[in-house]
Amino acid sequence: MGALVGAALLVAAGIGALGTAPATAAPDGATPLGRIVPAPAKVTPGGSAYEITARTRIRVDDASKDARRIGGYLADVLRPSTGYKLPVTDDDAGDGIRLELSAKDKAFGAEGYRLTSTGRSVTIVAHAPAGLFHGVQTLRQQLPAKAESDSRQSGPWLVAGGTVEDSPRYGYRSAMLDVSRHFFSVDKVKRYIDQLALYKINKLHLHLSDDQGWRIAIDSWPRLATYGGSTQVGGGAGGHYTKAQYQDIVRYAASRYLEVVPEIDMPSHTNAALASYAELNCDGVAPPLYTGTEVGFSSLCVNKQVTYDFVDDVVRELAALTPGKYLHIGGDEAHSTSHEDYVTFMNRVQPIVAKYGKTVVGWHQLTEATPIKGALAQYWGLDGTSAAEKAQVAEAAKNGTGLVISPADRTYLDMKYTKDTPLGLSWAGYVEVQRSYDWDPGAYLPGAPAAAVKGVEAPMWSETLSESAQVEYMAFPRLPGVAELGWSPAATHDWNTYKVRLAEQAPRWDALGIAYYKSPQVPWNG
Repeated sequence: MGALVGAALLVAAGIGALGTAPATAAPDGATPLGRIVPAPAKVTPGGSAYEITARTRIRVDDASKDARRIGGYLADVLRPSTGYKLPVTDDDAGDGIRLELSAKDKAFGAEGYRLTSTGRSVTIVAHAPAGLFHGVQTLRQQLPAKAESDSRQSGPWLVAGGTVEDSPRYGYRSAMLDVSRHFFSVDKVKRYIDQLALYKINKLHLHLSDDQGWRIAIDSWPRLATYGGSTQVGGGAGGHYTKAQYQDIVRYAASRYLEVVPEIDMPSHTNAALASYAELNCDGVAPPLYTGTEVGFSSLCVNKQVTYDFVDDVVRELAALTPGKYLHIGGDEAHSTSHEDYVTFMNRVQPIVAKYGKTVVGWHQLTEATPIKGALAQYWGLDGTSAAEKAQVAEAAKNGTGLVISPADRTYLDMKYTKDTPLGLSWAGYVEVQRSYDWDPGAYLPGAPAAAVKGVEAPMWSETLSESAQVEYMAFPRLPGVAELGWSPAATHDWNTYKVRLAEQAPRWDALGIAYYKSPQVPWNG
């Protein structure tokens, strides 16, 4: 989507046009080394800047298909704006942009990298392909924002001199997209994936089922998608992904080094399934399809064997489509399921997930049952959630359950910024940019060991969102802050310096056609 199209969609939603902001340049015209988002772990500036010119080559080891593919990705980003050919070659000359995978540099781990910029070359070294890709994202942000343009721009294309050594604080850095309340096409999901990749997010949590729509084809229960997926909030046409389309999303995400974490929410948030198959209801009567926004009224029938046959079939088919490690089983807001039934259900369903080779993820209510070994509990409570509920989650963490931290009044991207925000909800309060950034995931949950925290997530629920421009307006500028909480060392965490780096991202969003909220908390004009 171009900037004008994004602006038009926002105007239609009553939001207004895109924001603008100039980036601050170093004396030589380059963006100061490391002044990017997320903040790198270590930056050592110095020496001459490297300039990309018509003579620049992207040099990779021809024996590495991953390095060649990442080099091709970088070339595809930079060719339209620079107008240069930027050939990807295995010529090992010492100049140009060099992408190197190094088996000996194990200290970088699965996602770390080193970027070195001199007057002659920019070299990115990593131990694993994901690290090389993340280093490319750093290179993108070191270049002028207009490097993201899809039309030829004027240079110079400078990368400040020095070295960046970088690796993530957490291995689980996620963003969720709710495609159930409103359905988002494959192309819209891919667009969001590209935006997540720029900020080194490595998980895409897809909320594939809810009361309002079932979004993934299941061969053994075909009416889930064809009937249960036929509508959405407000009564629109809905939709679902064929298995081929879902696999296309998974492959595209993998090409950006994001792992898809699919969610089938249960035992509540299941009206679309209950409406599709009467036998899943305790009374054997299918309810009508639902297009409202209430929660907690639906429940699978815990005491019927067919319920577990259904879960087994769905998990088996979804696991076969999903190469990643995780499968999310929901578990939140089961208000119409008794505590005893909830415990029974979760304790029967978790082994099904394990049987098909996946690691269980559930909303933090999973800790009301007994989380299976290796499971992750995703905390979505508020600062003001009761001490007893927090203690329950912390106790599970002490007993080995990993935590993904996504407080609704900090990281839920669908929460309104202020009372005047035309989109979004406000049940968790208003979440301005500073509030979404200014907290520490490792110390957030009282009593939970810091080592139990595996990462963070920024969920995007879609009750009020149906277009990419609307999603972007709610995600930006908050998403980059959550990404920084997941990637950057805690020692770099400072709102006053972060907000300046954040403001300098705005021209990049403009060049990419990303709609965003021009928060008064951010110094957009320097």
